[in-house]
Amino acid sequence: MTAKHSLTIAGHATSLTLEPVFWEALKAAAETEGKALAALVAEIDEARTTNLSSAIRVWLYERAVQGAG
Repeated sequence: MTAKHSLTIAGHATSLTLEPVFWEALKAAAETEGKALAALVAEIDEARTTNLSSAIRVWLYERAVQGAG
């Protein structure tokens, strides 16, 4: 089941719809990288080529794969 979360990035309010496992992984990634959650999402937002929720899922997947290798 997905859940909607609201953030302010780049000066505007936005909402993300993510499954709880991705939301928890995103919060953990922000903490690990020493960044505010909104700052990390803003970085992903700047580099994305698809919708934000999908871009976050892909970013988390790629981060996990790199960490396993």
